[in-house]
Amino acid sequence: MNTLARLARAEWGLLYVTVREALARQRWRAMPVTLGAVCLTALLQFVQNQSWGFQFVQDIGSVRAEEPLWLALLRTPLSLFVPALDLPVWGALLQLLVVFGIAEICLGWWRMLVIAYAATLAGTLYARVAISLSPGNPLALPVTDAQVVDTGPSAAVVGLAVFVAWRYRAYWTGWGVVAAMVVEVAFKGNLAGKEHIAALAAVFVLYGISILRHRQRYRRRHRHRHRRPGRDRTGSGFPPIQS
Repeated sequence: MNTLARLARAEWGLLYVTVREALARQRWRAMPVTLGAVCLTALLQFVQNQSWGFQFVQDIGSVRAEEPLWLALLRTPLSLFVPALDLPVWGALLQLLVVFGIAEICLGWWRMLVIAYAATLAGTLYARVAISLSPGNPLALPVTDAQVVDTGPSAAVVGLAVFVAWRYRAYWTGWGVVAAMVVEVAFKGNLAGKEHIAALAAVFVLYGISILRHRQRYRRRHRHRHRRPGRDRTGSGFPPIQS
């Protein structure tokens, strides 16, 4: 039991402390955008289940690869919050509350939204390209997938889960999510599974950029701390006078 506790602490300790302290200090105010996303998703689910609202939700948040690119780009941000018709809505709400909530606390709301949108957009663009490929290509998708309604937060959830896990040193968890997505594609190979892989590819790029920016900031701070001591006090750049 002690070994398991040590492993859990090493994997999730930093992440747990960050989330616990934020919730203890601010409670639900720590993730206002997440709560708004959950409410918006619940509202869209209610509206699209009404006879008068289904077409409205489709018009503002439904994405299909057969549609013009400009229309897909316009609808993609809202498509994150339109629950998939073939999945239970409670699953989407739970994913948003847990994964988006942790990401908002750990990364900030604007970074969370950027990563979520990038992951979703990567999946949307991948579907459009993959359908145009020849059937023998391993990245290709059947032409019939062009008519599939592509909505829901799953690609964003996968991308955020991996980014946050790696950012907070839960490396096994991050690679576990990656492995699960690879297994999904190996056994199913459907549109959603391959879009998740595309979302992960986008997150890999964003994470790499984040690492490079972090290293550049560290080097700048390191150079600042090791400037010659006389420069700050005298302004001349020469060492101080010694008697």
